[in-house]
Amino acid sequence: MFIGRERELATLERLYSRSGFQFPAIYGRRRVGKTTLITQFVQDKPTVFFTAIEGNLSANLRLLSAAIRTFETPDADPSSAPVYRDLYEALDAVFRMAASQRLVFVIDEYPYLAKTDPSVSSMLQRLIDRYRDSSQLYLILCGSSLSFMREQLFDDKSPLYGRRTAQIELAPFDFFDALGFFPGIPTTDALQYYAMAGGVPLYLRQFDPALSLEENVCEVFLSPESLLYDEPTNLIKQEVQKAAPFNGVIQAIAEGRSQNNEIATAMGIQTSELTYYLKELRSIGLVSREMPVVAGSRRAIYRLSDNLFRFWYRFVFPNRTAIERGMQQRVLRGVLAGLPSFCGPAFGDVCAQWLWRRNADGSLPVEFDDLGRWWGNDPQLREEAEIDLVGVDDGRAVLVGECKWRNEDLDRDVVETLGRRSGLVHAQADSWLYAFSKSGFTRAAAEAAASHGHMRLVSFDEMCEPSK
Repeated sequence: MFIGRERELATLERLYSRSGFQFPAIYGRRRVGKTTLITQFVQDKPTVFFTAIEGNLSANLRLLSAAIRTFETPDADPSSAPVYRDLYEALDAVFRMAASQRLVFVIDEYPYLAKTDPSVSSMLQRLIDRYRDSSQLYLILCGSSLSFMREQLFDDKSPLYGRRTAQIELAPFDFFDALGFFPGIPTTDALQYYAMAGGVPLYLRQFDPALSLEENVCEVFLSPESLLYDEPTNLIKQEVQKAAPFNGVIQAIAEGRSQNNEIATAMGIQTSELTYYLKELRSIGLVSREMPVVAGSRRAIYRLSDNLFRFWYRFVFPNRTAIERGMQQRVLRGVLAGLPSFCGPAFGDVCAQWLWRRNADGSLPVEFDDLGRWWGNDPQLREEAEIDLVGVDDGRAVLVGECKWRNEDLDRDVVETLGRRSGLVHAQADSWLYAFSKSGFTRAAAEAAASHGHMRLVSFDEMCEPSK
């Protein structure tokens, strides 16, 4: 079953409906569903679909020749296809086939092809410039190496610079799209699965809705034979050389160390050396650097951008010996004990996603152009304070929110704290305050919110209701 990606499919279809040459590029992290999206798009269209491999040029040329043969003669044996003399000749053949008909040409895993022949981007540049004005080709380049794809598309020194007609950076699903993978299960369980695995479709499909949460944790994370047991380390090895120090950085952040000096101390290295590792991890989308969304602390913090990495490095990586010695139940007890606090940041992310969706459809009482967290000094209490969500419009805080993943209803004290902390970001009387709760709110909290006038209390159940 194909889930989500309505906007991306609409973009591809809109380009397809236009005449003339089109060149959308699709890129995103591994496992995010790029090939699935393309397959859904081309299912009813004439297509040459070529997936490059991590082999040599000869092997890729044979595969491309077979893909062309399959399009030209669907009933023929692809293995018997004559092999083109070189890569340029094969690419030129596809461009010529699109002279009089709309033809989709997919090069999946494009970075692999470019690795076997670094001149392929120059070949495509030459062919695009030669045929663009008369071609009906719909060229899709797809790749998982974010740095490589961005360089090819956006660097003005790249041969392909300025040739694309659209680009789609495919991101993991947000929680509300991810709910489509969990029909019929409690939404609180769905959020916990999302907190563990994030929005990568392949990861979400590992959970069995027929199993309990405890059973799924054991099957998906605490079994050495499972797909996700080694997934993070395998992804790191594919992206960087000498994975050990990168593992150290990720584990330090997963354990709660968020500042440069804290991470460096945990690793026993200098902050100057740490800078390199953080830069690389940010470039591949695993670590994000944050500053308060409005004026606050001057200290940047680092957090893991990927939920799977957050969960795996906190609960699996330090317990691998116990898991592989057959002590899954012992590790499971630790996971279940730590899960409520672990899900707190993920719930904050989900609340932000809910607000962004409401901001887009115009159903909020205010509009914002940025939304993020805030931390800094509380001069009244003379201590550090944090605010989960601050929405900003033209530099002014117009929305302030707190998110609590607790098993009991939130009481009046949380509402009053939210009202007081809104002053730390200089929220005005017309700004709105939002309190989000897993379980709901007490009557006293509802009365306090009503007396404020510009405050909304939002339960998790309400957040999960279908949009009207």
